[in-house]
Amino acid sequence: QVQLVESGGGLVQAGDSLRLSCAASGRTFSSYAMGWFRQAPGKEREFVAAINWSGGGTAYAQSLKGRFTISRDNAKNTVYLQMNSLKPEDTAVYNCAASRFVSDRVRSYDYWGQGTQVTVSS
Repeated sequence: QVQLVESGGGLVQAGDSLRLSCAASGRTFSSYAMGWFRQAPGKEREFVAAINWSGGGTAYAQSLKGRFTISRDNAKNTVYLQMNSLKPEDTAVYNCAASRFVSDRVRSYDYWGQGTQVTVSS
């Protein structure tokens, strides 16, 4: 069982940066791949980024590559999402999730956090 708690969201202006954090409970955090997803009002949840158990392998949504960076610190049981050059269309609830393998599919993830709101004003 893994419990996930996101933090770091907020209201920012276009062009600003934010770093989201996802703290995990449980001793098995380092055995899970971790992902970030987001869901804007009226839209389906979409994949943002994922990272393997060691941090040596990552995957990104093509449209976000270059602006967003995922990383993890297994000693702190935490995964991060650094978001740069934010745009109004990045406004969404951002969730982290845990999976046995790196995937861009929602159904691959077994555990989910409650989410943190990111709002980007123009």
